[in-house]
Amino acid sequence: MSQARRFAQYFVYAERGYDTVPPTIHPERIDATRLAIASMSLESFGSFFGDVHQQLASYQDGSVERPLEIPAEAMSDEALLYRKDVYLGIDETATPLESPVRRLTERYDIDLNVPPTGDLSGYDADSWRAYADDLESLLAETDAELSKGVSLEAVSPLYIAYLDANGDEHFTSVSDPLEREADTLIELPVLEARSLAEFRAFVVHTLTCQIRDCFVRMGVEPPEAFRVLGYGDFESAEQYITLEQFPRYYDPGETGLL
Repeated sequence: MSQARRFAQYFVYAERGYDTVPPTIHPERIDATRLAIASMSLESFGSFFGDVHQQLASYQDGSVERPLEIPAEAMSDEALLYRKDVYLGIDETATPLESPVRRLTERYDIDLNVPPTGDLSGYDADSWRAYADDLESLLAETDAELSKGVSLEAVSPLYIAYLDANGDEHFTSVSDPLEREADTLIELPVLEARSLAEFRAFVVHTLTCQIRDCFVRMGVEPPEAFRVLGYGDFESAEQYITLEQFPRYYDPGETGLL
């Protein structure tokens, strides 16, 4: 049911252009964020995400001051996530943020309608494969073009989502930098931060995995560029762990999955 619901949201967006896909599971918005971060200077990246890097570095180096204190009621370090809401700035005159999927539906005669069960077995596998492969080519062709018209306008202050001893979820306070919904959510578990450049590469890879998660969780095979292993977002990783229908995409050590 969840897959069918997500696919229906994406179908209406791709076919009709309505804004029906929530930002945190919107592959085009996440991809625009990925491109913006990958193309910015390391100095600019540090100005937006240096607090996250510093917070994670404090786990390996006790001399590093933490921007945020860990809430005393947090169950453990494994039961919290560091979060940043990301707001895109899009120059529509330079390059409209047009859905590559919407452009491709005009090229392929593919019925994107899906029955309520979410069962895609009755659809033409060859057409879907060609559709996914061509989407990958289109994304590769437009990467440089998109990066010219998309930038990061703002990010939220660093905040924490955590579980207490009873398993209840809480969030530390955070102010919204802009009076609109964020375009992308980046949420990271405790991990080795390493250098700022390596951390940026990890964030870019995490966003790539988030795009994979968007497609997988709507019951569609991701385009080839997004058939990667690794952590994307917590909710998807949790489903890959607990639900037998999903392979362990979150685990970069798994083999033979993609």
